[in-house]
Amino acid sequence: MILINLLPHREEKRKLRKQAFFAGLGLSALAGLVLLMLWYGLIQQQISAQQARNDKLAQAILALDEQIKSVATLKEEIDALKARQRAVENLQTDRNMPVHLLNELVRQTPEGIVLKSIRQEGADVLIAGQAQSNERVSELLRNTANNSPWLERPELVEIKASADTGGDKKVTQKLFDFSVRVVLKRPGEAAESASAASAPRKAGV
Repeated sequence: MILINLLPHREEKRKLRKQAFFAGLGLSALAGLVLLMLWYGLIQQQISAQQARNDKLAQAILALDEQIKSVATLKEEIDALKARQRAVENLQTDRNMPVHLLNELVRQTPEGIVLKSIRQEGADVLIAGQAQSNERVSELLRNTANNSPWLERPELVEIKASADTGGDKKVTQKLFDFSVRVVLKRPGEAAESASAASAPRKAGV
């Protein structure tokens, strides 16, 4: 007996292929959605990790800023302590400078000169006195300029003739009133000047 299929088998196959196509399309869409969700989750995880690193960096920067402020404050305190130490050292040094000044004036003042007043303002010293002649004053200027390790830059402020009877009105001696300004060196500068002055002598020996 011969069997004849009278059903529309082509349409049935076409329908099956269409169902298979849509099923594959749905699976592809589902797989794409799953991949998209996985990719989105990975991106979110990376963003969270980066945000956590950023927060740590921000905290570290804040801590570093605090350390920098502490260092700046400490530096200011150190500078203030150094300034006070220099002030104390300068006071101790300045306490001995009048002694050096008087000793040096005794050594450098030639005969024929009488010192009447000495006034010091900082490193500047104003000396006033009487001299028997202009040459005596010039010798004083040369001595303080060339021979003194403590005095420098002598400057003649004023010189004028004066009469001194010496207690006897019949005898009149011609004298000169003068004033000289010199600069008193600090101990470190004086030591350098003394070393420089002794060096040529040693070389000559």
